[in-house]
Amino acid sequence: MTRALALFSGGLDSILACRVVAAQGIAVQAVKFVTPFFGYELLAREQEYAQMVRDSYGIEVVLRDVSEPYFTMLRNPPHGYGKNFNPCIDCKILLLRAAKILMPEFSASFLITGEVIGQRPMSQRRDTLRIIERDSGCTGILLRPLCAKTQEPTVAERDGLVDREFLLDFNGRGRQPQIQLAEHFGIKDYPRPAGGCVLTEPDQAKRIAWYYGRYPTVRLNDIRLLLFGRHFQLPHGGWLVLGRDEAENVRLETLHDPADFLVHMPERSGPMGVLHSEHPDDFAAAAGLVVRFGKKMVGELAGATVLFASGGEERCLVAEPLADEIFREWTL
Repeated sequence: MTRALALFSGGLDSILACRVVAAQGIAVQAVKFVTPFFGYELLAREQEYAQMVRDSYGIEVVLRDVSEPYFTMLRNPPHGYGKNFNPCIDCKILLLRAAKILMPEFSASFLITGEVIGQRPMSQRRDTLRIIERDSGCTGILLRPLCAKTQEPTVAERDGLVDREFLLDFNGRGRQPQIQLAEHFGIKDYPRPAGGCVLTEPDQAKRIAWYYGRYPTVRLNDIRLLLFGRHFQLPHGGWLVLGRDEAENVRLETLHDPADFLVHMPERSGPMGVLHSEHPDDFAAAAGLVVRFGKKMVGELAGATVLFASGGEERCLVAEPLADEIFREWTL
């Protein structure tokens, strides 16, 4: 039996691309690549996710973590960034290279993506689609079933593994053809179009760009910390993250690096913090921020003891809440 490996985002286009090819009697294996910027939380429930995709769409999917090569690429993407910190072209190239390496594992003869020409302004233009094929080393083995008839035939089509007649010619940003095709396949409960990965979101992209500009070595959990909470660049170079609720406090405690300081008020409710600094004045600033965002006492903010813990080291500071005008420019 002919086998194909599909890059699976979980969106409607990737679902349909798998189903169009599978309808020709081809065994389709989907792979969802994850990084902290997209899909990373699925690693904690991979079997549950795979079962959901199987039950909902009739597709077999596995997860693969490509965080480390992605971090390296993101520092200097050869084709540059989009409007924010999104390396859309180089992202596609990296994922296709990773998929190509996996082809022997799944005995796949070709690759599938759900791309539609003209749907996205940076990575799905006709010229960039060709660049992505070329630079990923996937020329000829990459089939885009939803817009295949707008492209040159692939090797799989020329060799008769896939019948081009049953492929499609979707183009542009309209979604009606996809919706109609989903109805044809009996697919009803599918994700609606979303904004994409966090690198396209202005506030998140600004924060991640700040991190890359400041730290020469990228740590996985640092990237995960960047994606939630309140963030401050302290006056003497420190970086402080504060949780905004109990769930974020728990995440901070779980993700913080042992070399960083975990910060909280032991005698009052308030935010958990992670401090990356060694400067004494940054400790004082961090303590003032923890008190500022802590629970008020008898209707007003009052001084409190703040505990800093890192490994076996602990230190305490008594701090008053910082006034907003002092730290406003520290906010990331």
